[in-house]
Amino acid sequence: MIDRNKKIALVTGASSGIGLVTAQSLAKAGYYVFGTSRKQVASKPGIAMLICDVTDEDSVQALIAEILQQAGRIDLVVNNAGIGLLGGAEESSIAQAQRLFDVNVFGVARVVNAVLPVMRKQKSGRIVNMSSILGLIPSPYNAFYASTKHAIEGYSESLDHEVRNFGIRVVLVQPGVTRTSFEENLTRADQPLPVYDAERARSEALMRKWVEAGDAPQVVADVVVTAATAKKPKLRYSAGKQSRQVRSLRRFMPERLVDRILHKINEIPA
Repeated sequence: MIDRNKKIALVTGASSGIGLVTAQSLAKAGYYVFGTSRKQVASKPGIAMLICDVTDEDSVQALIAEILQQAGRIDLVVNNAGIGLLGGAEESSIAQAQRLFDVNVFGVARVVNAVLPVMRKQKSGRIVNMSSILGLIPSPYNAFYASTKHAIEGYSESLDHEVRNFGIRVVLVQPGVTRTSFEENLTRADQPLPVYDAERARSEALMRKWVEAGDAPQVVADVVVTAATAKKPKLRYSAGKQSRQVRSLRRFMPERLVDRILHKINEIPA
């Protein structure tokens, strides 16, 4: 039985990594959590795991219907489900790029569109969309992934203005590089070109090094809980020191200096 005094949260992509730790942290913060994964995963104390494919409209609608049947309301949605893509912009087919957008952008929109009528009826709700430092400053060999996060930035800011009068707020959480298996499970560009082999390999090696030194998922989860529970939420929340630094870099430094710093960090000839 679900305690009807608890707020109800939905976390997509909650089977591992940031999503799992976020679901656990929300449960500790007093929420009853529904988590999703593409395949069946065992439920945990305070977390009911359900199957959902965010690229499938029927799957998303069935998910929301199931939560409403069990809990009667949805107070919080954390759109965490996403996939990565490593490779030069020229190296991905349009079909591969479309698949990435279907998960990372339109998957978010499907969940949001399904839950907004519920939140409007409640006259309250909070939507937390997971962005990235690559939604602030793109890096080489992440062109399409960074594009999806830039899209989420713009989508979320517009949406927040549109639904605020209904008692709903939309916020963004911007993690830096985090120690999860996300990078290990990256999709590789499906049309690799030899001309990019050396630089792509260097970029991938750098990414592995950054992941080893990255933030623990708990750092991001703690920020999500803050964003979810703030009485007067900000639009954007940086998660971790690296994220704060990148945000300041983009906000305060001249474009030429940002360009030089990025080339140095990514070990690219000027």
